[in-house]
Amino acid sequence: MASSSDTSSTAHTPENPESGSTPETSEKTGRRGQVRLRRAAVMAVPAAAIAAALAIFTAEGALGVQFAISGMPFTVTATSLDGTGFEQFGNLDSMIEDSPNQGDTGGQVLVVTSAIKDATLVKLCQSVDLGGINLVIRAGAAKGHPVVASDLTTDSTQLSGNAEFTEIEIGNDASTLDRANAKGNPGVFSQQAKTVHIDDLRQTNYATTAGIFKLPGLKLGFSDEAC
Repeated sequence: MASSSDTSSTAHTPENPESGSTPETSEKTGRRGQVRLRRAAVMAVPAAAIAAALAIFTAEGALGVQFAISGMPFTVTATSLDGTGFEQFGNLDSMIEDSPNQGDTGGQVLVVTSAIKDATLVKLCQSVDLGGINLVIRAGAAKGHPVVASDLTTDSTQLSGNAEFTEIEIGNDASTLDRANAKGNPGVFSQQAKTVHIDDLRQTNYATTAGIFKLPGLKLGFSDEAC
């Protein structure tokens, strides 16, 4: 489900050819390096590859969500998630210019976009650290009354749990996905499946969107403890 990109060839470009290399050889090597980066799975990549992928996504105009993110990560957990129509691909989220939360990111965060056409989540918890206190949202705890979402997308930097997929396809071009209502950029690594089931779901997210989001038993409050 994940691979790391090889950035070793990106140093051999026509502008900075390696000693003894011909311009033609350097140009071909540079192109191969770019292709490898564009096809890399973003789920587990080293820091050098993240920097290169950020440049690629920026050049191609990719945006994980159609709004500026705050730059504050939030945690989402659920005892179980069931989804029909699952897609996942690398993407890029952007903050406003000169955001106080950008740190050394340059205002952009490399994320994994997970899209689910129809999803149910049991015992959903979402928390965000506001600096010494957490804003916590809980829903779907009552038996038989899960959280229900359609056209759900999450932009994550971390995801864990025990997962099971049916009819999974790994290595698709992200622009060709057809299981949910989302597509990535051409040349970007992706995967999709007919169904997904995840127990003990935990995500670190920067954005979430949904066409419909039903939260039975919703409770919102402040707490010293996060999800």
